[in-house]
Amino acid sequence: MSRAPTAVTTRSATPPRPARPRARPGVAPRTQPPASPPAAGPAVKARRRLARRIAAWSLIGTVWGGLALGLLLLLFAWDLPRPEAALETTRRPSVTLEAADGRLLSTSGDLYGETVRLRDVPIHLPTAVLVIEDRRFRDHFGLDPIGLLRAAWVNLTMGRVAQGGSTLTQQLAKNLFLTPERSYRRKVQEAMLALWLESRFTKDQLLEIYLNRVYLGAGAYGVDAAARLYFGVPARRLAIWQSAVLAGLPRAPSRYNPRANPVAAAERGAEVLRAMAATGALTEAQAAAEAERIAFPPRPSRDSGWFADWVNEDLAARFPGSADLTLRTTLDLRVQALVEAKLEALLAGPGAAADVGQGAVVVMDVATGAVWAMAGGRDYRRSAFNRAVSARRQPGSVFKPFVYLAALEHGLHPESTVSDAPITLGRWSPGNGNWRARGDLPLDEAFAHSVNTAAVRVLARAGGAREAAAVARRLGLAGPFPKDATIALGTGEASLLELAAAYATFANGGMRVTPHGIGAVRAEGRALPAGNAAPVRAVQPDDALAIRRMMEAVVSRGSGRAAAVPGRGAAGKTGTTQDSRDAWFVGFAGGTVIGVWLGNDDATPMDDVRGGTLPARLFHDILEGLPR
Repeated sequence: MSRAPTAVTTRSATPPRPARPRARPGVAPRTQPPASPPAAGPAVKARRRLARRIAAWSLIGTVWGGLALGLLLLLFAWDLPRPEAALETTRRPSVTLEAADGRLLSTSGDLYGETVRLRDVPIHLPTAVLVIEDRRFRDHFGLDPIGLLRAAWVNLTMGRVAQGGSTLTQQLAKNLFLTPERSYRRKVQEAMLALWLESRFTKDQLLEIYLNRVYLGAGAYGVDAAARLYFGVPARRLAIWQSAVLAGLPRAPSRYNPRANPVAAAERGAEVLRAMAATGALTEAQAAAEAERIAFPPRPSRDSGWFADWVNEDLAARFPGSADLTLRTTLDLRVQALVEAKLEALLAGPGAAADVGQGAVVVMDVATGAVWAMAGGRDYRRSAFNRAVSARRQPGSVFKPFVYLAALEHGLHPESTVSDAPITLGRWSPGNGNWRARGDLPLDEAFAHSVNTAAVRVLARAGGAREAAAVARRLGLAGPFPKDATIALGTGEASLLELAAAYATFANGGMRVTPHGIGAVRAEGRALPAGNAAPVRAVQPDDALAIRRMMEAVVSRGSGRAAAVPGRGAAGKTGTTQDSRDAWFVGFAGGTVIGVWLGNDDATPMDDVRGGTLPARLFHDILEGLPR
């Protein structure tokens, strides 16, 4: 018999919960460890290793980079000047030369004016400076990243360096502490010093230091010195256009300053005025009107540089110390202009036709030796060599007055006679040119016609070459002189300035004068003695008068007739060296000595130019133009 199937009860598929273990008293229950995460793949492990390496190398790079940067900054900073010491003014003393009437003649050294404050100067001056140099001056911290990016973009788009990115503070750092060297090292140092300046001073203080220290050309430092130099006014009285001109100078002071290039200075000033209009500091109409006003006074003299150089030669010895000097000179600008014009006219006309390349002129006061005018050549800008002072040439027959004076001092008189016949001394026989021998002549007649054979005989009766040389030295000629009879024909050496001063002795009655160019001296407001030598007796009045009358005969009836000016009573002496290499005329009228030399620097001969031709004519033209 079969058994009936047993019914099966089906339960949920959920597995039964494991029984919770019973904790034993005093024993902590054990917890089931968490399931382990799935094992990371090789790619993940590689990324983790790379991240750790990058972090480590970044840390190492940061540390070493910081050390390298620190060492680099130390390298740049090791020779930086100490800013506090550099802020103290160190400069060469300035020398300001004024003409006899007080007009500015020249400056040298480092010229500083009065220290100015922002409250003292017109507002348009600092405005013009900031507009053209650093418009974001009050917004940056000494370096201007925006300005650098803008300048880089402009330079890139224009294909050339059209803008600079330096701030006014950087310019101040460069001007105060650094050299003009162009290098990355100098630029880094400039930036470091700019940051130091910004941390030390306020913006107004920095702007004041800049205005008082910036170089503005022609030796002028600061706006007050430049305003006085270029416009004759202090900085507090500057007009708008004058401020614009000064503001435009720092970019290129040697090229833009009015004394060097007035046209470029005017164009740069107009550019600053347009920039001021663009920023609203001026209206367009104001800027245009101010640009029309730009005009600079003419230079006192084109070629007075020779005189200025001569005056400056021994200043350090005469006025020792570091004080700024202002020298009122003896230069008469009207006479100087006359001399320059007449010399150039002669050299450009008849001089060029006769192969005359150079000339020199000195005009002097016979009583004191004060030099009123000096042209040391044809054009100072082309050649600064001073042919009136530094050139020592054979004087030719302008030396004969010293020979005849020695004869007078040995008992001869103008009426004494001397033979003009040929003479031979050893192997030397002096000639007389076109002079036809007449026999015995009075001394004054032989002198008037510059007869060479007569002069040699006069020398012998005067005691010889030694006596003639002694007379010349007594009157201021330094020589050297030959020790033989050729001295009678002027074969020694002399400068035009020496000869002019010596001839003043004959004009003033026998008093030797020392040529000088300084009339008055001020050292930082204090008057100092000029130190000029007083005239001293060198020739007896009767002998000086006799030589003067003999020189008057030269002009009235002798070799120097071309020098005569009606009503002026001129006297002088002609001189010509061998082959017309040098031609001279030195003479005087009233209280004025005029010395003239014509020739060539390389001593090439001129075309039959003698002392009685072009030099005498130039003397005439200058004397005629002088006031009576």
